[in-house]
Amino acid sequence: MRILFLNPVGVPGGAERALLDLLACLRKLDPALSLHLLAGTEGPLLDEARALGVDSRLLPLPERLSALGDSGLRDQGARALWGMARSLAPTPGLLAGYLRALRREVRALRPHLLHSNGIKTHLLSPATVALRVPCVWHLHDFIGERPLVRQALRALRPVATAAIANSRAVGLDARQVLGSVPVHVVYNGVDVERFAPGPGEGSRLDELAGLPPAPVGTLRLGLVATYARWKGQELFLQAAAQLLQQCPGLPARFYLVGAPLYRTPDSQFSEEELRGLVSQLGLQGRVGLVPFQREPAAIYRALDVFVHASTRREPFGLTIAEALACGRPAVISRASGAAELLTEGVDALTLPSGDAEALALALRTLVEDAELRERLGQAARRTAVERFSRERYAREILNLYRTLVRAEGSP
Repeated sequence: MRILFLNPVGVPGGAERALLDLLACLRKLDPALSLHLLAGTEGPLLDEARALGVDSRLLPLPERLSALGDSGLRDQGARALWGMARSLAPTPGLLAGYLRALRREVRALRPHLLHSNGIKTHLLSPATVALRVPCVWHLHDFIGERPLVRQALRALRPVATAAIANSRAVGLDARQVLGSVPVHVVYNGVDVERFAPGPGEGSRLDELAGLPPAPVGTLRLGLVATYARWKGQELFLQAAAQLLQQCPGLPARFYLVGAPLYRTPDSQFSEEELRGLVSQLGLQGRVGLVPFQREPAAIYRALDVFVHASTRREPFGLTIAEALACGRPAVISRASGAAELLTEGVDALTLPSGDAEALALALRTLVEDAELRERLGQAARRTAVERFSRERYAREILNLYRTLVRAEGSP
């Protein structure tokens, strides 16, 4: 069976890491599979997929198409929509050319199934309609919250043979938009051998952040995420400021690990903005900014407490599964997809989205209770192995592929 994966970008965000885990396991589950990947921009994704034996190529999206996005339009009015309309004005010619190029690639490869891994590639999948290839849209986002995307995907739903949602909440949202398209919930998985408990080097975090070594006994609390504005960096800093105001001598440091990875404008913090927030909140010397790390397992192990603080619903939250697999005690927004498989107070502390006071209280609880940190970390590891393994994830998706291909009468 030949499977062609389409991904809008080559940079490794959460959807791309989930894709790499899927690719790594599919070949083990069925060595006869022929796996192919087209990405819309350069980046490490292509090299990492090639290292897994996947035929991986760049089909470059024009810069104007690559930068388009409506994630920032959720709560904005006519001005934002007008700005989007102006940015779209020169796009139809670029889009037509890209669709022709994509159709040529798909026709030449003759895949038995097409797996689209991002909203932009879902929107481009009409290029393959005449080729009669089953098309799966993998949904890593709440498409119902994006006004333009919601309308476009609803119009294009005859193109999709099926959809995969990475959490139950994403699945419910998708069914409201896609109607009769079958939506299958498959929770993301991680490599629980790579992400596993082990000794952590806290001093390495200080070095990466450009901070002097922390005093012995300092606890390190960190948020690992891209710099998307809704990922909760500002909330985390506000909670840190509240915590230190309540307990000035608390032996703790706080770390933001990540970078502005994507090309869509105005949707991300810059490093300068975050450093400005650190200064405004009086957190100089207590907060470190650690650049994006391609190998994050060592970062999780170096943290005494992992924090997930997204300020709106998180479709899944791959960093949650990774941190739990490393046995980290965690404070997690309960409005994340991964939290659907967690039990409050057993394998994590959960809290409402956007509540800095609740986050500060949870952090204080963990900082002051070493026994609770140990118990949560051990339970987190067990949960990750049982519910978040990438082998389970790949097996469920491969079973879906086989069902769809058999329905088309292909091998």
